[in-house]
Amino acid sequence: MDTEIELKFLVSESVIGHIPALITQFAKKVSNKPARNLQNAYFDTPSRELRALDIGLRTRCCDNDCEQTIKLAGQVVGGLHQRPEYNLPIEGNRPNITLFNSEIWPAAIQPSAINDNLFSIFSTHFIRRTWLIETDSGSEIELVLDKGDISAAGKSTPICEVEMELLSGERSELFALAKKLIACSQVRLGLYSKAARGYRLADNTPLSAESALGFVKLSPQATQEQALEKCLQYGIEFVQKHEQCYIEQPKLSTLKRIVDGISQIRHSFWLFEHIADKQKTKPLRKELKWLLQTFSWVETAIQLKTFSSKKHAFYKKISSAPELEQMIQKLSAEQPGEADILAIFESPRYNQLILDLTIWLVEKRWRDGWAQDEQQNANAPVQHIASRLFEQDWSEMQVLLPHQSVLADDYLAKRQQLHRNLLSGCCLGELFAGPIRDEFRGPWLDIIYGMDELAALDYLQHICEQAEQPEKFAKIKLWLQQKTANLVCAMEQSRQASQKLQPYWQ
Repeated sequence: MDTEIELKFLVSESVIGHIPALITQFAKKVSNKPARNLQNAYFDTPSRELRALDIGLRTRCCDNDCEQTIKLAGQVVGGLHQRPEYNLPIEGNRPNITLFNSEIWPAAIQPSAINDNLFSIFSTHFIRRTWLIETDSGSEIELVLDKGDISAAGKSTPICEVEMELLSGERSELFALAKKLIACSQVRLGLYSKAARGYRLADNTPLSAESALGFVKLSPQATQEQALEKCLQYGIEFVQKHEQCYIEQPKLSTLKRIVDGISQIRHSFWLFEHIADKQKTKPLRKELKWLLQTFSWVETAIQLKTFSSKKHAFYKKISSAPELEQMIQKLSAEQPGEADILAIFESPRYNQLILDLTIWLVEKRWRDGWAQDEQQNANAPVQHIASRLFEQDWSEMQVLLPHQSVLADDYLAKRQQLHRNLLSGCCLGELFAGPIRDEFRGPWLDIIYGMDELAALDYLQHICEQAEQPEKFAKIKLWLQQKTANLVCAMEQSRQASQKLQPYWQ
């Protein structure tokens, strides 16, 4: 068995020509392998039994030599892939998984039964160029460039990617080479394997964006250090997933999910600052702040799109006022376009941040220079801090949104604080999973959605007031005031309902 430790990158055609020089500058010694034409087929049963267990089965043929490969469930953080891998030579391109050692299989799997039902789900065909790199410190890294395509059910999608695998030596050398590649621009860290992409193509299940942040999967027995790791891993994957979603189908709502994921990562550092000292996370938090600022226009762009949508109540009012409609169109045209956003995702600074977060997580950098109290905190059950944090957040909300009536301006002023409190719920709420938690969070989620709509109404009011002759929009402004009042009334009902519910952490 081999356990792959590799980084995957999606690269543009323009990067390919820079790779040989980049390797030469980095390495003490470089060996080139001849280019190979690789034909690969991926197998599973009709019910996708292997896929359900995150097992990949592949045959690979080159120059009449064939092998079969099993990749078991592993871990992907950022672009770093770590998976147990088993390889065996075979005759022809039909796999026979009964040849593998029976001890590799998860419990309850019957290899012979699966073997009888295997068929080819999709195939990949690419030319592979390989460089073996030896560094000054003696580490060995294999760098491959794959260029070709994935084919399934009469459809295809291109492959143009670089993989770096640490064969021996220090993982830090792998990361150092990765930083050199990222500096080329038009490079993205790859979250998804060829197999994952192939299954999506074969099953016609394109990557789809989430409607909101979910709960980080935590066991009640998790330590605080384990919770920190889970929260960071969840956030990094959430950001990268929605980055890829946007590449495949550009939508402003998908960019909003990226903002949510960045916020969740940043919030995780705050939640666990008694383990990960602020000074240790300062460089990362600075870059996360930069990224949030880079996407700070997204909410405004979503609001402007809402104003122009025929599906929304805004449209009828706005279309009756051509001058206002023109102002909105002008503001929309000033927002960044798809090319601008792709440039961010392919920029060295963005990818360096994702890589730095990955390195910080997999190398447990928070442990550097640990004091005794930090180590004790790390080993303590996360349940201990969850209840205390939620109680603290709840007490804050009682002060910020007291029992008496709350006005629209008050809600808007408290919006950021409530978002922060709900992020704590996303990070630690799984510890209290169940209907009581969901019932308690329901009214607060309604209030958050209400706050988002209040912000849109407030922005449209602001646009009206910025017009050369704002009096022309008196009827629209009156409509906005009425809509705001109705919305606040509904939010107040949700808030009052929340006061009657028992907090789920108590």
